[in-house]
Amino acid sequence: MQHDVYVSITGLQVRRVWHIPTFWLHAMKSMAQARNAPGNISADARTINGVHHTLSVWTDKDAMRAYLTAGPRLEAMRLFPSIATGKVVGYLAPKAPEWSEVHAIWLDRGRVV
Repeated sequence: MQHDVYVSITGLQVRRVWHIPTFWLHAMKSMAQARNAPGNISADARTINGVHHTLSVWTDKDAMRAYLTAGPRLEAMRLFPSIATGKVVGYLAPKAPEWSEVHAIWLDRGRVV
């Protein structure tokens, strides 16, 4: 099986209602960073069944890791444990999943962070 892209799916739930503004501020900054990051093919977000999901597609895992370890995304990761809970999954695939598949993939394969 050929693996052409690296897919990253996150799903987060805010711990308390008063964390929502901080969550969205960091989410918007992180999304802007992802969309402009070297190696990013696409990045989008949706709320499904009360879970705030991101779906990003990368040329390779190294490009995704470079994004994770710098700028607003790194800042958000440091803050995350105090304001949200969630799971992540990353994998090689021939193409990105459809949004209709994202929540099920996350439930089945996600790793708690």
